[in-house]
Amino acid sequence: MAATDDSAPDSPRPPRPDDGSRMPRWLPRAVVVTLALFACFQLASWAFHQLIGLFVNILIAFFLALAIEPAVDRMAARGVRRGIATALMFLGVTVAFVGFFTLLGSMLAGQIQTMVENFPSYLDSVIRWSNRTFGTKLSRLEIQESVLHSDWLQKYVRNSAGGVLDVSATVLGGLFRLLTVVLFSFYFAADGPRLRRTLCSLLPPNRQTEVLRAWEIAVAKTGGYIYSRALMALISGVAHYILLEILGVPYAPALAVWVGLVSQFIPTIGTYLAGALPILLAFTVNPWYAVWVFGFVVVYQQFENYVLQPRITARTVDIHPAVAFGSVVAGTALLGAVGALIAIPAVATLQAFLSVYVKRYEVATGAGEPPGPGRRAPGGRRPSLFARLARALRRR
Repeated sequence: MAATDDSAPDSPRPPRPDDGSRMPRWLPRAVVVTLALFACFQLASWAFHQLIGLFVNILIAFFLALAIEPAVDRMAARGVRRGIATALMFLGVTVAFVGFFTLLGSMLAGQIQTMVENFPSYLDSVIRWSNRTFGTKLSRLEIQESVLHSDWLQKYVRNSAGGVLDVSATVLGGLFRLLTVVLFSFYFAADGPRLRRTLCSLLPPNRQTEVLRAWEIAVAKTGGYIYSRALMALISGVAHYILLEILGVPYAPALAVWVGLVSQFIPTIGTYLAGALPILLAFTVNPWYAVWVFGFVVVYQQFENYVLQPRITARTVDIHPAVAFGSVVAGTALLGAVGALIAIPAVATLQAFLSVYVKRYEVATGAGEPPGPGRRAPGGRRPSLFARLARALRRR
């Protein structure tokens, strides 16, 4: 038997078959990358939810700056510095609102005092009417005792006493938010040209033209929206002034201005806030006058929502009434009252900007229209020369 030669080189070993027990080399890296992406997504989502309030404030400030920019531009064209012109605009608006609400507050305080002093007589008249009409046997003393010793009143007093801190925090938060909106809108309006140049410097020349055109469209549409709201406020104020003057409600001019401004520039709940004050003051004159004012507010609101507002808004911001109504509903669903306020100018701006990139074609004769005067029906006679001339002028 031949001896084995240990000095011979080892023969290469065949590779082991992969039995699936070893981890692929790419798997750990893929797991790390997936976890890192998930962590970044969670961080971005958390930051977005924390800053959503700031984004909404900036959006409000941007549209507010667009609304006052035409006036600032006119003052700047006459030699006034943009910062001073913007400050004068804000000062004028602030003085007007503070003066109006101060006058309204003093008027309301006096009327509330009168109503509190005369409330027993109002209650007696209502009780007498109820006893005479429905045959009841109510008395003011029994009603007062039942109300003062009711469980719901005691619970309301306890909840109101415990919610003082919550109300204070809400008021402070609202003041801070208002200050944020005013500061951002001031900077947007005062540094409008510089801001546009900064944005355009980051874009190629062909994109710069589009940004400037979009900015101009936004200014025009926002101004048209403010004009439409001011026009509806004027119509609403005049209508409510006539009613209050007929009923003999005191301070009818101030109440008419209140209804017009609050109902138009505070969305969703503005109508109810605006109508509450004239109803309250009408109650001090005659309780039935309050019912008349309430009915008029409800009827006029429906007329405004379905007849007046779609037509005026469609003319001033050039969008279809259905689109205007749908944009308000969508804005309310997305951002609440803020979305309802800025939905129409935002949609009008987007529609005007995109209309340049939408190619339109001439509609074929008779397409989508029933046969009528001046149009030749299938198998009918040829329209007259005057009808063809009128149609040609309409096309121009």
